[in-house]
Amino acid sequence: MVSTELLRRYPFFANLSDKELRQLAMISDEKEISAGETLFASGDDAHYLYLLRSGGIDLHYVVSDERGMEKTQDFMVGVINPGEVFGISSAVAPYRYTASAVSPVPSKVIATEGSALREMCEEDIHMKALFQERIASTVFRRLHDSRVLLLGT
Repeated sequence: MVSTELLRRYPFFANLSDKELRQLAMISDEKEISAGETLFASGDDAHYLYLLRSGGIDLHYVVSDERGMEKTQDFMVGVINPGEVFGISSAVAPYRYTASAVSPVPSKVIATEGSALREMCEEDIHMKALFQERIASTVFRRLHDSRVLLLGT
C-alpha cells in the first residue's frame, strides 16, 4: 500500500476524491527496479498499471516473423519519464501488454493492480471517466511520439 499523499502528487491521479485516492492506495505498492530489468514483455498478461517515480523506462516493440515464432527486430519506441504512467494495457481489453518495458537505470515505480483498478472503475463512474480520459490522452501522446520517432529514421 502507498500513501494517498504520494498518489496526490501526480497529475495522472488529479481530481480523484479522497475516498478514491484511499481505494487506489490500497491496491498500489512501491517497487524498486534494477538497471536492465524487464518489467514486462510484449504479449504478457497485463497485471499492473505503473507510474514511474524515479529513474527511467524504455518501451520496446518487438517485430516477429509471420508465425510469431522468432523475434526479428526490437525497436525502442519511447521513453517513460518520472511522473508518467505505463502499462496502460492493464486497463484496456484484452489486458495484454503491447510493448516491453525495460529499466535502463535503477528506478522506482508505483504498481497498481490492474484487475482491482478495473473493478473500482466499474463501481465508480467518476473514477472510470477520469481514468478513461487519462489513458486515452496517454495513448494519443505516445502515438504522436512514435510518429515523430519514425519520421526521424
